Amino acid sequence: MGRKSLYLLIGGILIAYYIYTPLSDNIEEPWRLMWINAHLKTIENLATFVELLGLHHIMDSLKVVWSFYEVPPTSDENVTVTETKFNNILVRVYVPKRKSEVLRRGLFYIHGGGWCLGSAAVNDYDLLSRWTADRLDAVVISTNYRLAPKYHFPIQFEDVYNALRWFLRKTVLAKYGVNPERIGISGDSAGGNLAAAVTQQLLDDPDVKIKLKIQSLIYPALQPLDVDLPSYQENSNVLLLSKSLMVRFWSEYFTTDRSLEKAMLSRQHVPVESSHLFKFVNWSSLLPERFIKGHVYNNPNYGSSELAKKYPGFLDVRAAPLLADDKKLHSLPLTYVITCQYDPLRDDGLMYVTRLRNAGVQVTHNHVEDGFHGAFSFLELKISHRLINQYIEWLKENL
Repeated sequence: MGRKSLYLLIGGILIAYYIYTPLSDNIEEPWRLMWINAHLKTIENLATFVELLGLHHIMDSLKVVWSFYEVPPTSDENVTVTETKFNNILVRVYVPKRKSEVLRRGLFYIHGGGWCLGSAAVNDYDLLSRWTADRLDAVVISTNYRLAPKYHFPIQFEDVYNALRWFLRKTVLAKYGVNPERIGISGDSAGGNLAAAVTQQLLDDPDVKIKLKIQSLIYPALQPLDVDLPSYQENSNVLLLSKSLMVRFWSEYFTTDRSLEKAMLSRQHVPVESSHLFKFVNWSSLLPERFIKGHVYNNPNYGSSELAKKYPGFLDVRAAPLLADDKKLHSLPLTYVITCQYDPLRDDGLMYVTRLRNAGVQVTHNHVEDGFHGAFSFLELKISHRLINQYIEWLKENL
């Protein structure tokens, strides 16, 4: 074998090693998924390298990449798409073109991206909103919000909340022909976090007379207190979202100070005076037995009060909806939750389902055994279309 052939063989082996990721037998379209994962891993590694050189924050680099996937607000034969501002927050509005004899449903959607990335203009979110508006015959509001690392909690929460309150004004609903008794909220990942948080906040807002009928949460991130849940342990290096990246997202939501991230990874960020909050996220009592799978619950390590004083957001129920007490949960609307087996955030959703049901809330839980984080929004994959179909059918029946 010549030297050139040997180099090509070694190069091919290295490329194959980089692309190949061991997957469970029940994963659909494994090679297509591995290519997507390799693509995203490459982008993340390059962004990490640029950050190590001190040239650019990792999230700012990733933000540039995400911007290439954005599309303009273009109407089609079925849906009119426009951009406007709700209380100074940029939103996209999707309205079916066909005439309706009655007021339509309304759905307020919040994109994911770890509070750092994405927008309503990203192609997959644009398509999801179009399909939902058309198939549900609903007015869909897809909202933006300011992103970390430039903006930190509670800015993202406040942007979404202010846009939602604007949408719920009677004059705005009348303008878009929305039935005030058939309004829902939805979001995926960090968007699911924001959807859960603002839905809780609405319960205590005396100025908002119109209430939400349903909430639909797609693999939501719901608490940063314990990032050593069984799902974090089992999926620490799983497809598309690793434990380290999720913890980085969480920490960036509150601060660019990397000391919070390090403390979270070592489970030393919660001070002892906040120890009572762990009862709301104690997976040993909140996870169904089959998800515990022999994992042993370890009591948390408590850190100093310094981080909590500097960045109190990670202990705030507006950032961690799982910290709400049962009285608050009891008043929440009909709920739909998607969780995925191969997802560090799986147990956040599972615990919320348990707590909501214990509080008397009617919950439909769709656990996807062959699912992974991002399965809902990678529209080139079959699993994405399956989950979207299930999601829209549930909305048809309940909204």
